[in-house]
Amino acid sequence: MSSAPFDLAADEAAIRLGGGSKAIARQHEKGRLTARERIAKLLDEPFFELGLWAGWGMYAEWGGAPSGGVVTGIGTVSGRRVLVIANDATVKAGAFFPITAKKVLRAQRVALENRLPLVYLVDSAGVFLPLQDEVFPDEDDFGRIFRNNAVISAAGVPQLAAIMGNCVAGGGYLPVLCDTLLMTEGSGLYLAGPALVKAAIGQVVDHESLGGAAMHAAVSGTIDFREKDDEACIERLKRLIGLLPGEQHPPSAAVGPASADFTPFTSGGEYDVRALLALLLDADARFDEYKADYGQSLVCGFGRIGGRPVGVVANQKKRVKPADGAWQFGGVIYVDSADKAARFVMDCNQLRVPLLFVQNVNGFMVGRESEQAGIIRAGAKLVNVISNSVVPKVTLITGGSFGAGNYALCGKAFDPRLMLAWPTARYAVMGGDQAASTLLDVQVQALKRAGKEPDAAELAALRDKVKASYEAQTDIRYAAARLWVDAVICPEDTRAALLTALEIATRHDDGRAFKTGVLQV
Repeated sequence: MSSAPFDLAADEAAIRLGGGSKAIARQHEKGRLTARERIAKLLDEPFFELGLWAGWGMYAEWGGAPSGGVVTGIGTVSGRRVLVIANDATVKAGAFFPITAKKVLRAQRVALENRLPLVYLVDSAGVFLPLQDEVFPDEDDFGRIFRNNAVISAAGVPQLAAIMGNCVAGGGYLPVLCDTLLMTEGSGLYLAGPALVKAAIGQVVDHESLGGAAMHAAVSGTIDFREKDDEACIERLKRLIGLLPGEQHPPSAAVGPASADFTPFTSGGEYDVRALLALLLDADARFDEYKADYGQSLVCGFGRIGGRPVGVVANQKKRVKPADGAWQFGGVIYVDSADKAARFVMDCNQLRVPLLFVQNVNGFMVGRESEQAGIIRAGAKLVNVISNSVVPKVTLITGGSFGAGNYALCGKAFDPRLMLAWPTARYAVMGGDQAASTLLDVQVQALKRAGKEPDAAELAALRDKVKASYEAQTDIRYAAARLWVDAVICPEDTRAALLTALEIATRHDDGRAFKTGVLQV
């Protein structure tokens, strides 16, 4: 596994261009800023972007949808942490592709779970009509965004929306369902534009009287603040956000390691995961390892990041040998380790300590001895306690994230507050070699049933084709494009990303009791 499988910085710079220089120029010709320019003017400090890789390699037949046509992430405005959702009008006029809706829904969930005020910068043509059947109808599609607006408002999480361009058709409900609504001159808010109104009811009406800022400010009374342009709107947003309750000051202790060389952890070889944890946890706080001599294929313990307490569950990447057993492979979860981790997760819930899962895992140990020892029962116990955890969870994938190992170390399906990954991460039901062999056997049997017996050269070519296809799907960019991870980060930026993740995840404790239901022991 290469330590640099692709040029992360260069590829991300290309994605951030959105629809490209010509589309950016057209936005400027309208007197409007781009989504990223608006965010830069709004925030006090750098942006922690989520879902940058959304849509990567997808929708080629429609010219692509860089970053899903919407920019989402966490930043600080007037000293308050907020989550920003900004339509990128340089990508198909900000229209919603299927991945756009999914990305907005993920951002809303992050905001609700972490009690982050939401700021919507609206500039969208609505649903991308050629794919309307994949965007419009289902419970995790476009309409769910508006349902979430109402639920988030009822939960007391502030939502502010600024219409800074198009806001048409069903998309018009989003800003109107927010607590506070701003709108710039020249923008449009209506269920149907002038052309559609004429076609539907024969009425001839101009843009401004149908849905302009002046009409909505003085006639319909829909908007709260009418603004001259983007700059004035952003300045008003800053003042309004400044009225929200102030942030609690984070703990002052945030001492990191003196130096951080991540090469040993990205080269694909064996390593002691404790050495990696030493680069991520506070250097001036002791790591108290839990049951250090038992279940050694998983390392569990208490530490601090930025002064905030955290419970760590990380799989070991070197071979270990129990005192009374045979050598255990690195990257594999054994029965004793699963039992230990389950108990540790329960302890963290009892103590109300947030959890950090660090994955470079091949899965659970297989074979007769493992099955007879109860590997399925032990794995189910770990999955149970993670599923029912009430403390915040953050997951970091540094290498492999395969099969049930992904589940047992809090994969996306188990509600981590944030899911982060290195460029070296791989995400699939099993590793490429094992999957290629399995898929090849399936295809060969199909050929034989059809009366064709492939020769050695055909088998080799078929195996290469199957493996290449599978490996492409394990690329972390493939996962990030589909929002299976929230951000792909450089190893050197991991500690800073975890500081941000824990800062937002520990904003509040909802007081829920920890319960597991039926638990195999």
